[in-house]
Amino acid sequence: MTRSHRLRALLALAVIALSLYIAVTVPVRLGLDLRGGTQIVLQTRPTAPSDTGREATDRALEVLRGRIDALGVAEPTLVRSGDDRIIVELPGVQDPQKAADILGRTAQLTFHPVLGTAGHGTPGALPERPGERVLPDESRTPLRLGAAALNGGHVEKAAARFDQQTGAGWHVTVDFEGAGRDGWARLTGEAACRPPGDPARRVAIVLDDKVVSSPQVDPSVVCGTGIRDGATRITGSFGPDEARELALLVNGGVLPVPVETVEQRTVGPALGAQAITASAWAAAVGTAVTVLFIVVVYRLMGLMAAIGLVCYGLVSYAALAAIGATLSLPGLAGFVLAIGMAVDANVLVFERAREEYAARRRPSARSALAAGFRNALSAIADSGVTTLIAAALLFFLASGPVRGFGVTLGIGVLASLFSALVVSRVLAEYAASRPRLRRRPGLTGIAGTGALRAHLARRDPQLMRRPRRRLATAAVVLVLAGSGIAVRGLDLGVEFTGGRLVEYTTATRVDPDRVRAALADAGHPRAVVQSSGDSGLTVRTGTLTHAEEAEVTRTVRGLARGADKVRDEQIGPSLGAELRRGALIALATALGAQLVYLAARFRWVFGTAAVAALAHDVVILVGVFAWLGKPVDGVFLAALLTVIGYSVNDSVVLFDRVRELARRFPAAPLSGIANKAILQTLPRTVNTGMGAVFILTALAVLGGSSLTDFALALLVGVTVGTYSSVLTAAPVAVELHRRCAARRTPRTA
Repeated sequence: MTRSHRLRALLALAVIALSLYIAVTVPVRLGLDLRGGTQIVLQTRPTAPSDTGREATDRALEVLRGRIDALGVAEPTLVRSGDDRIIVELPGVQDPQKAADILGRTAQLTFHPVLGTAGHGTPGALPERPGERVLPDESRTPLRLGAAALNGGHVEKAAARFDQQTGAGWHVTVDFEGAGRDGWARLTGEAACRPPGDPARRVAIVLDDKVVSSPQVDPSVVCGTGIRDGATRITGSFGPDEARELALLVNGGVLPVPVETVEQRTVGPALGAQAITASAWAAAVGTAVTVLFIVVVYRLMGLMAAIGLVCYGLVSYAALAAIGATLSLPGLAGFVLAIGMAVDANVLVFERAREEYAARRRPSARSALAAGFRNALSAIADSGVTTLIAAALLFFLASGPVRGFGVTLGIGVLASLFSALVVSRVLAEYAASRPRLRRRPGLTGIAGTGALRAHLARRDPQLMRRPRRRLATAAVVLVLAGSGIAVRGLDLGVEFTGGRLVEYTTATRVDPDRVRAALADAGHPRAVVQSSGDSGLTVRTGTLTHAEEAEVTRTVRGLARGADKVRDEQIGPSLGAELRRGALIALATALGAQLVYLAARFRWVFGTAAVAALAHDVVILVGVFAWLGKPVDGVFLAALLTVIGYSVNDSVVLFDRVRELARRFPAAPLSGIANKAILQTLPRTVNTGMGAVFILTALAVLGGSSLTDFALALLVGVTVGTYSSVLTAAPVAVELHRRCAARRTPRTA
């Protein structure tokens, strides 16, 4: 064993040991879509120029943190997003209305002297003097209030209490501190100078422009002295929850700026548990079938690659835990998908090793394997970079769970490179050097050319003899699929349009048309009702208030026996428009970034051809979803950007071989070189595609309704991306090269 072999082996052992330790000791944090709970995105709405910027948002964040701590939610998460948004995650909270009300209230508490009633005026009538206000009391009687004498900043603490002795029921006690004690004595002392029964003997306690209590000052209080113990109580028709909520708001403090709920998601714990179970089954079955496939095709080398896949899973999981990443449902799908992508690097190496073995006069499995790793390195690196570009765009341009998918995908790519180039290489080189395998090289799996390569060698098809025919075929498929966008239109999800989506599970299957008709009769004629899984139902509407959502739920439960709400998402229209713009920017940036990288890494002709194939794949995938009536949402965007990365991989592998052959045969025409490159890389393309198809089919069949559309989009994308490198990328490159050569050739008279 050489020194380099020993270093790779020590590195592999060290990383695996560290990963195992992290996996055992550090748990991965699950997203709300996997463990259940509520996520609320709040946007600050400054009312003064001084309220803008991060400072006001940070001050609001601290107030919200105090309110949530008082709620007693276990492991809440509050983070600032950008300059004016706050993301709040509340695990286990299934009542989004209550959470949003508590978080969104400004909680501006003030104490006012009552100057008298407003006569026959109405609430909101103009006050008689500057600084006065007219607000209705608890009995809807308009009161004229003087300027605020105290505010919530003077309160030391508030507490909900129940008075059994006097029968007052639930109330909130308020204790003042510092200047607040003197201010309270002065305010009550002035009111005590009025005769009993006079409205001016009352003190109004106002919360967010609403009089919550306006008690009379007790006759025992001395005029001019007031209540000197700095304590009072807020009474009213409070239940226990209302009293505790009011005390919570007073203690939590005043929000420095108003906030608005722009996004709200609630997932039931049962749905999260089902998603974990379904994804685990999909991962187990998909991985098992993929492992069986590569072992059948590559025999002992395939077995070594399978062990490398196990190490890939361990390293990926440990990396997620180490950086504190949140594993969401799309992220879990990305974790499973990256298993199929991890196969690609091994397949590239083994196919190059087969070529090297067949080309040598005195071949050996060990030397062919070493040459395979060496010659496949550039294609592996380019494929990894292009997929990392897609992952980076998801992280920086997407939001929520889709952003988590980008993190998981990026970690998966890096872990797959490590497992293929280090772990699998150490195992494969060790196995190839065993004396028994030297005597029986057929067991290695790289001593033969493979059935597909042998078939291509016998037939020697000339795929690039008429590249325009290939382009015509691709154009026909493009028009057929793309016409779905014009004919059917795109069914944009609530993330891009704004609105509300509620998902229910039902005891029996329900006809969506009946539910749609009932909702139309209830005042929601534009509600979109669809079946979800075997016994599920989704309702998508425009923006709904909590009362309107409750009405929709009652209507569904009236028709669907045992209907249980398992998911509730609401996106504000402004955020929907912003996410829609972000999706278009992400798509354009993805195509541009791939073009820049490929043009720098290869010739501009190849870069342009690869991006043309990308655009072809994107249009077909979007068109297929338009024909099928599937929603185009954030998860679809994640699938689309992943398909872009996958499609580029095929083009990169092809053009990497074209570049290698062009250096070897500089006088050969590009069409012949491209044809030879296609035939040499086709076994890798097919075997890698099969590995991805096994994983994605398992996700589509076993991954549950939440992952079905995601897996379907990737299945379509992988299929289209596999053939587009032959029918689109290569013919475009040949035609562009021919036209450039014709322009450079001088015309003769």
